[in-house]
This record gives sequence, structure tokens and C-alpha cells, in this order.
Amino acid sequence: MMRTFIVYSLLIFLTTSCQSPQTRTPVKTTSGSFIEASVARNKRIYEQEKAIIQALIKKDSLREYIATESGFWYTLTQKGSTTSNQKPAIGDLITFTYNVKDLEGNVIVSALENGVQTYKVDQSNQDLISGIRDGVKLLSPGEKATFIFPSYKAYGYYGIEKKLGTNEPITSDITLLSINQNQ
Repeated sequence: MMRTFIVYSLLIFLTTSCQSPQTRTPVKTTSGSFIEASVARNKRIYEQEKAIIQALIKKDSLREYIATESGFWYTLTQKGSTTSNQKPAIGDLITFTYNVKDLEGNVIVSALENGVQTYKVDQSNQDLISGIRDGVKLLSPGEKATFIFPSYKAYGYYGIEKKLGTNEPITSDITLLSINQNQ
């Protein structure tokens, strides 16, 4: 009797343990229409901002603006004091100042309010917008530039509480003070 029980138990164990795993299907599926609508909305916002920025650049005939691959524009307003053409590289510790202005030139956050920033290039979790992080890499020590950032490179959907609305392009004057190269 006990022997029969062991044989049946062993048979049941072997037949159930040799089955391949069953795939689980989701209880609810979505079509991804929300993401598609969000992408379309963001592309439309960027195109609108790009048109406004290009009109602003066209109106400023005294300066030559450079379009970057990252999707923002800048113009050099002060050349570096040294002959070095050194640019920040990954891991370099840099110091710089910057301000934030709206497209009409109204100061939202002054360079004095921001203070002198110390930033380890591409290795710091510092609260800097992506436009600033990308922009400082284009400067040499002593150089100052005016950058125009579309909202996705600036403060995007969040803005700055009580200072800057959502999806607002900005300008920023950035001065690179020094570069301490990563050893």
C-alpha cells in the first residue's frame, strides 16, 4: 500500500515537473495611443518654439547664431582671454556662471542668484537643465555666450514655480570661468 502510494506520487511529480513554463498574458492591454499623442504634441510644441526662436534670431542681425545638433542655438558674446581652445571634457571640474531669461530678455533667475557653479562634466547629478549641461561644453575658459534653449532643453513641462510657465523657451548667458582637467 505504501509502495503504491510512493509510485503514484513519484509518477505525478514527474509528469507535472516536466511541463514547459506557461506564458502569462496581460489582463489588460493598451494600444499606446497616449504615448503616440504625447509624441505628436511634443513635436508640435517644438516646431512652434523653433519658429519663434528663428524669428528672434533673424531679428538680431548684429550676432551670428550657431545651431547645435542638440537642438539649441548660441552666439559667442565674449572671447576667451587665453589662446587656449580647450573645451570641457567628461570628468573635468568646471566653474561657471549663468542666468535664465525669457525670450524678451526679462531676467527670471540672475547669475547672482545662481552663484558660481561647480560642475563635474557629465558625471554630476547636479540640478542643471540639459541645455546648460550641453552648453558649457562648447565654451573655453573666459568665454561667454548667449544660448537660446527650446523648452525641452530648458525647464519643459515643469517650468520654474511662480517665475516661468510650462513649455517656455529661454535664453541664458553662460560664462565659463575655469576648467580643471580630470587626471
